[in-house]
Amino acid sequence: MERAAKAEQIAELKEVFKTTNTVVVAHYAGLTVAQMQNLRKQARQAGTTVKVAKNRLAKIALDGTDVASIGSLMKGPTVIAYSNDPVGASKVASDFAKANDKFVILGGAMGKTALDPNGVKALAALPSLDELRAKIVGLLVAPATKIAQLTNAPAAKVARVVQAYASKSQA
Repeated sequence: MERAAKAEQIAELKEVFKTTNTVVVAHYAGLTVAQMQNLRKQARQAGTTVKVAKNRLAKIALDGTDVASIGSLMKGPTVIAYSNDPVGASKVASDFAKANDKFVILGGAMGKTALDPNGVKALAALPSLDELRAKIVGLLVAPATKIAQLTNAPAAKVARVVQAYASKSQA
């Protein structure tokens, strides 16, 4: 790789490490190309990015960032998963690791907090940002729905009573 290409890749990785909320590092030795493509596809659908980068360049890019604690994990054939959603990258990595034994999660970082493999799995168990938003909207909408049901209930009961009397008089 040329020096200019290395400098460009370091700058790109440094920007990634500065702007993302969560980074997960894993070993991918023994995975086929089709499995890696499947991982990238799952990641894309979840709003996460998966990247294979040279460890030496990634360590250089980590200097001065919040996620610098993952530098010690950069040994061997590593893949980096990152996302702005705090649980997105860990959820994709954990799900893929369950299906593929050769994909081993080494750890990660969420902001300045370093995560071990169990921490990544615990983070993956949390609901995603979109799921939390949906729950909040559901909680906000539920009282209005209940009020509408309560105000309509007496009118519905009166209508049923009138209908019953009309049916009884016709019979």
